[in-house]
Order: sequence, then C-alpha cells, then structure tokens
Amino acid sequence: MTCIANFHNGRRLSTISRQKKVLHEDRNEDVLFFDLGDHADRVHAITEATSGQGNIELLNASPVNYVTIGNNEGITFSKDSLDHLYDQAKFDVIVANLFNENYVRPSWCVPSRIHTLQSGTTIGMLGLTAAFYPFYTELGWSLKTQSRLERELPVLKQQCDVVVLLSHLGYFMDERIAADYDIDVILGAHTHHRLDPAIEIEGTLIAQTGKLGTDLGKITLQIDQRQVTSKEGTLQSIDAAAESSLATEAVLERLQQSADASFREGVAVLDRPLDISWTEPSTFASFLVEHLRQWCNTEISMMHSGIILASLREGAVTKGDLHRICPHPINPCIVEVKGSNIKTAIERSFTSKMVHLPLKGYGFRGVKLGIMVFAGLNVEVVETTEGEYDVLSILKEGSPLIEDKWYTIAVPDMLTFGNLYPEIVQSTSKRYMMPELIRDVLLWALMKNTES
Repeated sequence: MTCIANFHNGRRLSTISRQKKVLHEDRNEDVLFFDLGDHADRVHAITEATSGQGNIELLNASPVNYVTIGNNEGITFSKDSLDHLYDQAKFDVIVANLFNENYVRPSWCVPSRIHTLQSGTTIGMLGLTAAFYPFYTELGWSLKTQSRLERELPVLKQQCDVVVLLSHLGYFMDERIAADYDIDVILGAHTHHRLDPAIEIEGTLIAQTGKLGTDLGKITLQIDQRQVTSKEGTLQSIDAAAESSLATEAVLERLQQSADASFREGVAVLDRPLDISWTEPSTFASFLVEHLRQWCNTEISMMHSGIILASLREGAVTKGDLHRICPHPINPCIVEVKGSNIKTAIERSFTSKMVHLPLKGYGFRGVKLGIMVFAGLNVEVVETTEGEYDVLSILKEGSPLIEDKWYTIAVPDMLTFGNLYPEIVQSTSKRYMMPELIRDVLLWALMKNTES
C-alpha cells in the first residue's frame, strides 16, 4: 500500500491506514505501508515553519514502514536541513541514487531494504528519486540514477523473492524501467498519474495514486512457494468527510500552534504599503523584480507579477506574511539569453492568454501568471481595445537589445521549465541559486529597506 501523501489529506490517510493495518493483521495477512515522496511541500505552513520535521512526526504517527524522497524533500531544503530531516524517523528511507559530493552515501538513507514476511518470503525494495541534476549539484549532492539501478537491482534479485521499486522518477521513466528490467512492482509518484487499476507492462505492475493524498493505493500480491502468482493494484478514494483519529488531530493541532507562533515573528517594517496588481504595473512587483536583479547581480531581471499573491500594508511584516504572499517553492535562476530571444520571450509574455494563465506546476502556487515585469529593461506596452497587448519598444539603457548579444538575466526558475518560454528553456547557461527561494530574496529586500 502507499500512504500519507502530505498534510492536505494526511490526517485521514493516517487514520485509514492504521485501520487497514489492524484489519489485515487480524486476518493474519502481511501488510506494508509506503510513502513515495513529496510529502514535505513547503507551501504548507507546518512544513515551512518546522523545516519538514512536522511531516516526519505525522509519518511517524502513521503505520508507514518505508519511504523514498521526492523533489520536495530533495531540492527545496538546504543540504543541512535534508541531512537532518529524518533524524527522528521511525521508518526506513530508501534512496539508491543520492550521494554526497564525494559519492559517499548519506547516513540517513539506504539503497535498498529486505523485508521478510511471516511465510519466509522476502520482499526486496529499491528506491530512486527524480534526477534534477543542476539543483542537486548546487546544493552539494550528486546523483547516479541509471548506474545505481543497474548495480543494485541484480544484487537485490539474487537475495529476494519479490522486488519492489519505490520510484519518484515519474510514470514515463517507470514505463521504461518496466520494459527493460525484471521488477515485480513499481510504486510510482512524481508525475501525479492516477492509475486505477494499476497497469502491467512486461510483467511489471505500475501503480500511482495521483496527488494531494486524495487516494490510498493498494497493491495485493498472492504469493505461493515464494513466487508471485497474481498481483493487482487499486485505489481507495479518501472521503473528505472521513474523520481522523484523536491522536492524529492532537499531533496536527500541536504542530499548527507551533507553526503559528513561528509565523508571528516580525522580520521587517514597511514605511509605505507595497501594492500588487496582476494586470498592470504595481509598486510591489517593481520592488521585487529590482531586488531579484540586485540579489542575483545581473544586468536584467524579469518575472510574472502573479508570483506575489497579495499586497503588504505599511507597518510590521511577519514570517507568516511572507509565506502567505509568496508560498512557492521556486528558486532564483541566472540564465544567459540572446537579445533576439529576450525580445521573443517578452512578446510571448504579453498576450491575454499568458497574463491570465492559471498555471499549475513548476512550483507555482498562484492564481494566474500576471503581467511580466522587468528591471534593467524599459518595456513599453499598450493594451488594445480587444484586450490584447502590443509591445512598442524594449530598451536597455535607452538602446534596443542587440539581437546576437548574450545578456545575463535573473528569473524565477519556473521560467526555465516546460514550454512556457522555449527561448529561456533552451539556454545552455543556467545557474539555479540554491537553497534560497524567491521569498528569501523578498525577505532580504524588505530587511534591506527596513535597515536603510
């Protein structure tokens, strides 16, 4: 079974999982529980305030036996924070492809584990996480995915009757692994596929449970003479009205109170309000994009105004305010882009579709992208009567951009992913500024202005 997902439905998943555990044990059946990563999403106040320790406490309150890590755990925390994230864990963390820079494995995880059932049948488990190489490298980690799979899997198969891969690689990688390797079950995550029932490829059962803990996955293996004779995977929808246990509620209430206390801490004082608009220029967007440029020490910076969710009033600013208005797990990034591509990206940004795009993914937790704002560039735009935009001029220090010249630009890392801005994505020079998030840049900017 796969369980817990995150705080969104964690309280109900934890309770239902414990009920399932009792049910199967009463039937004298073996049952194991897994979490497949991305539990520690820093968009949640408890995760942010406790640096993920609250998530571990919630997992400890569940019957989970084994976990692997996702990119939420791996690349949104500093190396030191991740090195201590699982200090109090009552479960095993299985990650085969993550190493320190010297290729020594972290002390808090193992590449594989073997679990022996009552019958003597052995279940071998291998864990792999998504290979976000540039991010892990900036944080001081090293990744070796393919080589570790090829090295660890044959050894595990010699020692075990059944092999299970705990995968935070994504469904498409799981498909490839299923086609190329002899594995009984892949418990998958990362790409948020919801597979009900689980699918079988070349004899390998692949399961995924979607996102946000809306489902509890169940894998049933029939084993005879230490051989798998049948296997199936299904999902159980978690009823939003389902009650959680008093014990789980007590844990969450205590964690929330601790988070609330942390979030009340003052971090800056504003002598004037900072107002945000997603559809026209605003003081807050201009303030943040200029300080993004300064913090990254680049010629130019650009970002969508929708990265700021609300205005700030004059007066005290708290940690909670920063998290509320900028909850995204998004890092600053320095990219080199040709002048011609900058021009194309700017023109692409000024369409009604892009301004009002309710983006889901790439770390963005806002309502809509909003207009693009700039520092180091003077971009003149007019809105047409049809609700579209015309870019009239793009000037740097009073002159047009030189089309074949490379410029250094600071952007939120979300602009370097997917197909939002191919002109930026295709840059071969990107540096992700880790582990700071955009709200850390905002904190730096507010403190700088408070001191001055």
